[in-house]
Amino acid sequence: MADATLDARGLKCPLPVLKMEKRLGELGHGARLVVLATDPIAKIDIPLYCTQHGHACVTHNDGDGLRFEIVKG
Repeated sequence: MADATLDARGLKCPLPVLKMEKRLGELGHGARLVVLATDPIAKIDIPLYCTQHGHACVTHNDGDGLRFEIVKG
């Protein structure tokens, strides 16, 4: 179960990552954030950001978009 959800559908790079970064900053260690996105570049950018900042990230194709399940490291 997610502690927070960020709906970034319809936003283009780099906005999904920037909004995710801000939301993660508001959450504590171990919190779960779900990010919904439609920008195909998010499939690269969000997992890369998570790897670089020590967060776990699992990506799912969710119908017309992407769903990222992130655990803050």
